[in-house]
Amino acid sequence: MSVSDASPIHGVRFPGESDDYRQARDRLLESEIALRRQIEAVAAQRRALPPGGPTPEDYVFEEGDEARSVRLSELFGGKQTLILYSYMFGPRMERPCPSCTSILDALDGEAAHITQRVALAVAARSPIARIRQFAAERGWRRLRLVSSANNRYHSDYHGESVDGAQQPILNVFTREGATIRHRYASELMFAPRDPGQDPRHVDAIWPLWSALDLTPEGRGEFQPKLAY
Repeated sequence: MSVSDASPIHGVRFPGESDDYRQARDRLLESEIALRRQIEAVAAQRRALPPGGPTPEDYVFEEGDEARSVRLSELFGGKQTLILYSYMFGPRMERPCPSCTSILDALDGEAAHITQRVALAVAARSPIARIRQFAAERGWRRLRLVSSANNRYHSDYHGESVDGAQQPILNVFTREGATIRHRYASELMFAPRDPGQDPRHVDAIWPLWSALDLTPEGRGEFQPKLAY
């Protein structure tokens, strides 16, 4: 049965809409309902993942104006789960990645909400003073920023390639007593993709694209910049 033959999905109507518009909108709404179900099914599958491997070490990062040492285990605070984003801002980069920066612009605003449930931190390979200088320039106030300049975290968890190139990846860890285990990574970055399609491995935490996908213009060829 087609949408035109079926009862409307809901009774809400907008000023001046035609029957053709409503039928097309209902067809789209059916797809959106299916997508919502798929998103929840994938989230449930992700939550059901078994614990991954234990971390090779309790990595020592640096944070704060004093470049004080902080271990991976300490980034959890009182939480059992840690989201740790690898920021593409290596010591050989003149400026950080604009796309990563766009993600962190949004996460800085959401950090207070996220950390009610889980711990959140951002690690970059540059020295901590350089990271904090850029954070101040950007106006970030809530993100927990750490430097992995003196440990192997980025290379072990694929935030850096073998030749030292920086890679954007989000890793999730869980703590079981004294053991920290890997739980999830945004591995779509490494998976095959359809022609012309971006990896979209961190789109779930990147509201820029969700907003543009709602518009007739869509994403187009747009790429975020550090300044416009």
